[in-house]
Amino acid sequence: MAHQNQPKWKGKANAKVEGPKAEQVWPLLEDFFGLNKWFPTLSTCLPVEGISGQPGCVRYCAGFKTPVNNGEEIVNWTKQKLLSIDKTELTFSYSIIDGNVGFNSYVTTIKVVPNEDGCIVEWWYEVEPVEGWTQEDLKTFISSGLLVMAKRMEEALQSSAQTSASS
Repeated sequence: MAHQNQPKWKGKANAKVEGPKAEQVWPLLEDFFGLNKWFPTLSTCLPVEGISGQPGCVRYCAGFKTPVNNGEEIVNWTKQKLLSIDKTELTFSYSIIDGNVGFNSYVTTIKVVPNEDGCIVEWWYEVEPVEGWTQEDLKTFISSGLLVMAKRMEEALQSSAQTSASS
C-alpha cells in the first residue's frame, strides 16, 4: 500500500482538567483496566493478563468508533500492553499489540502535569501510517477522545468532592 516505507506518524494532544489536581486525576488513569470509564464510545475494557498498573499487563478494549468507520457497525477492538509506569512522574506508556483498527507499532505515553488551575493530561503517540486514515484523522481521534476523557474525569472528581463535602 502507499503507506509502506513512510515515516511513523507522531503527535501530541493535551487536555486541561479544571479544578482537580494532578494527584487526584492520576489514579483514574493509573487504573489501566478502567479506560472505558473515561474514553468516549469505549464500551469494554477488560483485563487479559497481569495486574492493572504493573508493566506487562494487557487489556482488551472494544466498542470505540473511529473516523474511518463511515457509519458501518464494526466492533473496533485492540489489545494494549502496559510498557512502563512511573507513579512519581505521573506517566505511563503502552503499546497496541493486536487489534482490527490497523494501528501497527502504536506506542503512546500519557502524563499528568500539574498546573495552577488543576492539571493537564498530555498524550504523545507514534504509529506506522494507518491504511484508510490521514494523520489529521488520527490527531482528531486522539485529541477529541482526550478532551472528553478530561471532562469526564473533571466531572467525576468534582461530584465526588461535593459528595464528600456534604457528608
